[in-house]
Amino acid sequence: MGALGVLVNVISYSLCRFIGIDIFVSNLISWIVSVLFMYITNKLFVFKSKTNTKLELFKEFISFVFARIFTLVVETGILYLGSKVLNINDIIVKVIAQVVIIILNYILSKLWIFKKDKKR
Repeated sequence: MGALGVLVNVISYSLCRFIGIDIFVSNLISWIVSVLFMYITNKLFVFKSKTNTKLELFKEFISFVFARIFTLVVETGILYLGSKVLNINDIIVKVIAQVVIIILNYILSKLWIFKKDKKR
């Protein structure tokens, strides 16, 4: 699922860039699309998380989004450093950043968001 999430992220980013949207706005749009995709796929297929109430579902989703905000900041930093400071093609930097982000997202999901012990 992580690879599909990267694909969703990079394709939505590339489409935004293709139509002329700024690098960082494109990154935010692709982040929103991929976070929604990844929450659903992680919940249902990767971690098979069960929530009994709407409140549990809401807390789980908010935890997921906050973890992803952290990795969005990391990704934006990598994108800035690679494309603006080192002058590397932003699509290449985006793909490289996704390798780092997929690892961080999995660790955060496994240890915090979808952990089997629901005591938070």
